[in-house]
Amino acid sequence: MKILIIGSGGREYSIALKLKEEKNIESIYFAPGNGATSRIGQNLDIKDYKDLAKFAQENEIDLTIVGPEAPLSDGVVDIFKTYNLNIFGPSKNAARLESSKAYMKDFLAKNNIKTAKYLNTDNKDEAYKFIDQLKTPLVVKADGLCAGKGVIICQDHQEAKNAVDDMLSGSSFGDAGKRVIIEEYLDGFELSFFAICDGKNFVSLPVAQDHKRLLDNDEGPNTGGMGAYAPSPLANKNLIKKIEEEVVKPTLVGMQNENEPFCGVLFVGVMVVENEPYVLEFNVRFGDPECEVLMPLIDENLSELLLDASKGKLKDIKLKDNYAVGVVIASEKYPYSSSKKEKIDVKQIPQNTHVIYAGVSEIDGELYADGGRVLVCVGYGKNINEAAKNAYLLCDNISFNGMQYRKDIAWQVLNER
Repeated sequence: MKILIIGSGGREYSIALKLKEEKNIESIYFAPGNGATSRIGQNLDIKDYKDLAKFAQENEIDLTIVGPEAPLSDGVVDIFKTYNLNIFGPSKNAARLESSKAYMKDFLAKNNIKTAKYLNTDNKDEAYKFIDQLKTPLVVKADGLCAGKGVIICQDHQEAKNAVDDMLSGSSFGDAGKRVIIEEYLDGFELSFFAICDGKNFVSLPVAQDHKRLLDNDEGPNTGGMGAYAPSPLANKNLIKKIEEEVVKPTLVGMQNENEPFCGVLFVGVMVVENEPYVLEFNVRFGDPECEVLMPLIDENLSELLLDASKGKLKDIKLKDNYAVGVVIASEKYPYSSSKKEKIDVKQIPQNTHVIYAGVSEIDGELYADGGRVLVCVGYGKNINEAAKNAYLLCDNISFNGMQYRKDIAWQVLNER
């Protein structure tokens, strides 16, 4: 098979690394890829989606996999389908489950799926009135895509009103904040639930948990994610069944009822409150860094699984009885500002580990950290402790100036390391 992967981060690299293991893979292309993906396949400098679809058609690409949310919300799937190409991901309209928080919350309400009490509005006075009715803390969200940063937890009513003012005026998140969602704050623990969907059917992946804060003990600013692990022991069989029956199934039925059957990865951000799952948000693609710990746990050909899903012919999935932990290594000034390029030194790759590259470039055959989230050290094993130990052993073998990473990934379930 010939595969095209759209995206440039660690998520896309990890998908390619999984595909590379498969004997039926002839070639892998990336659009645009990063400095390390060129070591797995060929990077393409094609930005226009129609031109990319033409490339896929002319080069007989068997399957295109879309990594990030932006191309999905821009309608890349719809464009590729006009060229009769197999592409894994939801349509532009179905991608509104992520691209519009207002659409998502109204969809949940319409389909009786549990979520926090909320108001969706672009009217400041209406927003103020609703804020005064809620207990603190409370949550204010920008409607549109904000690269994971459009959510503010407010400790008092005035802070919430200030957040609404900043969003509606456009000063916080531009057009993405011209409509806001105000929610009650749910107190529980978060999980990341992933289902591969073909429009009608789905298969569940191991439940993951990510770590958003920059520093140990969940301190510091929010980030795109500093690490993840899977499967989470916090998700017992009863909870998983509830999420499948009360969230995933009605979501697929609801999207069919809207004539927008959902094909792709449904990523449910779940808050568990007193053993009940509430939907915090939907994403319509693999999470990053969750994808990096999910790929090593899939015990079959990913290419065939996703191709079948794209054709509406999803089969069951076989998973490994293992655990995986991923530790993100970021640049010195992340997430505050950009950092200068630094050469990455990898001493060795210990057994049961691998490196996933994201924010890197290649210069004269050497990899350099470009800034942001640079790479992910992934370790796997028969239990969480073993997987974490392996992941941190790999971290000890990697160095570049200014690198930073959390030392407590999987702390919620880790007894000792």
